[in-house]
Amino acid sequence: MRQQQGVTVWFTGLSGAGKTTISRAVEKELRDRDYKVEILDGDIVRENLTKDLGFSRDDRDENIRRIAFVASLLTRNGVIVLVSAISPYREIREEVRQRIGHFAEVFVNAPLSVCEQRDVKGLYKRARAGEIKNFTGIDDPYEQPQSPEIECRTDLEAIDQSVIKVLTYLETGGYCKPSLSAVTTG
Repeated sequence: MRQQQGVTVWFTGLSGAGKTTISRAVEKELRDRDYKVEILDGDIVRENLTKDLGFSRDDRDENIRRIAFVASLLTRNGVIVLVSAISPYREIREEVRQRIGHFAEVFVNAPLSVCEQRDVKGLYKRARAGEIKNFTGIDDPYEQPQSPEIECRTDLEAIDQSVIKVLTYLETGGYCKPSLSAVTTG
């Protein structure tokens, strides 16, 4: 593994927007390039680190703080951290940005109607039926980022296009070098 500057890339968006899909593809590309990279996926973190928390605003904020703590440790130790978490509230995302320092917010943007069509877990259907309370986008708000470093419109662009946006940001920021296959000859 090479020496590298750590950074946290925070993927935020509605359930079903494509956060995990994009972050996994970015992870694969970075691993292929021999970079230290870790994914902190909101669903997996909930099962292992924050299963004691519910879905009230306070619990959601605490969930994000715990994810941010782990991300900050990894980031300061030279790891590229890919966080994939709905993180619906702007205020806590800004707190996380300030805490971590080397941080990029990626708004994985897809309309609610598209996310509902992609609903592989059936969560939106259950939320609409009243079986799940405080579901983001249905009966709990999602506050869109005002100035994300990157916006991926997964309803309008292919996953590869979103991945390229993230990798280009990392390359431009000096967090990784362009892949040899991406270098054009003159």
